[in-house]
Amino acid sequence: MTGRHLDAKGKGEADYDYAHDILFFKIRDREYDKSIELDNIVVDIDSAKFLTGIQIFEASKFLDIPKMALNRIPKWEFCASVDENRVEIRLKFQTIFRNKIIEKNPIILEPVGEPLPNSKMVCVSA
Repeated sequence: MTGRHLDAKGKGEADYDYAHDILFFKIRDREYDKSIELDNIVVDIDSAKFLTGIQIFEASKFLDIPKMALNRIPKWEFCASVDENRVEIRLKFQTIFRNKIIEKNPIILEPVGEPLPNSKMVCVSA
């Protein structure tokens, strides 16, 4: 893929809203300009039109993982790329629930209804 690259290994933040079951990942020190709604996720876009964050709605259902396990995700990484107005997000994380390690590696592919530059961004836990 040719395109611009944003923070080849940017440090990020993760948060989980237990009450609303929303899992959120974002690059630190990048402010979003707008959000784009896709199926059960929302992607945040900065003023340079790079994807800088993702929110996953109904995260426990989407990831098939108990809500309690999403409260603390100490180590994670996501790679987001835009190519031909299609977003691909590869998320990797581990958490522990009832003394068992749970590992998830979902891949999310969604078309974007507005033009965005081809780009790739990798964000890792701080």
